[in-house]
Amino acid sequence: MAFIVALPHAAEASPSRASLNGLDGINFFNAAMLAGFGPYVAVYLAEQKWTQENIGFVLTASGLAGLLALMPGGELLDTVRPKRALAALGAIMVAVTALVIGIWPNFPVVFTALVLHGTTGAFLGPAIAAISLGIVGHLAFPEQLGRNQRFASAGSLMATGLMGLIGYLLSYQAMFLIAAALGLPLLVALAAIRPADIDFARSCGAAHPDAPTQRARTTHRCLWKNPAVLTFAAGLFLFQLANAAMLPVVGAALVYDGESRSSLIVAALIILPQIVVALLAPWVGRQAQRWGRRPLLLIGFGALPIRALLFALTADPLFLVGLQLLDGISGVIVGVLTVLVTADLTHGTGRFNLAQGIVGTASGLGAALSTALFGLVAANFDWAATFLSVASVGLLAASIMWLLMPETRPSTEKRFDSSDGRIEQVVVEDWVRATPGRPHLIRRGTITPPPAGLSPGSPAAAATERGHGASGPEGRRR
Repeated sequence: MAFIVALPHAAEASPSRASLNGLDGINFFNAAMLAGFGPYVAVYLAEQKWTQENIGFVLTASGLAGLLALMPGGELLDTVRPKRALAALGAIMVAVTALVIGIWPNFPVVFTALVLHGTTGAFLGPAIAAISLGIVGHLAFPEQLGRNQRFASAGSLMATGLMGLIGYLLSYQAMFLIAAALGLPLLVALAAIRPADIDFARSCGAAHPDAPTQRARTTHRCLWKNPAVLTFAAGLFLFQLANAAMLPVVGAALVYDGESRSSLIVAALIILPQIVVALLAPWVGRQAQRWGRRPLLLIGFGALPIRALLFALTADPLFLVGLQLLDGISGVIVGVLTVLVTADLTHGTGRFNLAQGIVGTASGLGAALSTALFGLVAANFDWAATFLSVASVGLLAASIMWLLMPETRPSTEKRFDSSDGRIEQVVVEDWVRATPGRPHLIRRGTITPPPAGLSPGSPAAAATERGHGASGPEGRRR
């Protein structure tokens, strides 16, 4: 007879419902607030009679500021305990920049505002990920990431539609005032999260305070020499290098070809993947726990070169819109698993947020170079050649994931064999959330008494304390 035992180092806290609802809120309103930027900034500044050179300069400066802030921001998140305060500071700064751009659209003010926006917005997303990990713990993190992604996509969709309507009915200036106002419900959602629910050790990927042995925080050098971290960062760089330019190249081609429905088609190309992300994100989080990370990564990375190859075969607008379903699949998988795999690779190191900065910088560099590189290719070659080159880069990214990237799902459960008292490693199929330091011995739906002869004080014996029930999904008797 064999039983599944969740050992103390894997124990996870049970967060309050208020904190979980607050997480939903900050993901929704953060995405909604950030939707007021991006392409709307360029359109608004063009309406204010800015030149294309000045618009490109301030947007590039904002993007570079964001890239440069990612790793210092990650280091700050690994060091500072009050992560709610950091997230609140970032939200306030983004709201202030939206307000300033809407009221004073002159060059020095907008330049300063967008640099501040790029800097604070760069660590706002990682801060939300760190807060999520600190609240739910590593074992529940996959499903929480799926939920985070769903609410973020819903917020982005809602805000994109609302901003477009406001810009049409009122003015582009009003869009930025609304974006600034969305900072208020974001701060309310942050306040709803209880500070006691955010475990600092979990939030930076450190060993849990209740663990019997404490590991020193990993040095920066060890993190940079970690082959799995470097492989993952290289794969994400190539993925974004191929992916980021596809939509701009398609949009520009539609305009140059005189397509009368170009604005509607581009809107559909943007919205359809977001709908797919909102629908599939929780499922991806669950399957990442059941299947492991690697199969999903291969699906997400593999969908990119397939989509690029199909784009190379046709320029029919309706067909292109349908192919954006593949973009949604890639987007939801890469969106959820980028943070999750980073958490896996840094579990117990205390460097989760710095690693987020490393992989985020790699992704951002790929996206920044993508438009320039493939815009140059599109200017000198035809449609098919452009997307065949995109597909080749995407295929290289998928090949790196297939050949070099290991499975990162941790095995955190053991099997107790009562025949000889052995504890052997088994593949994780179910997880259990327990009070820190108090393991659970679980079978489907009940607490299992310890097998006869089990020594007192052992992990399995401690799990059978009377009245100590599970608060998470059930384990499995074998």
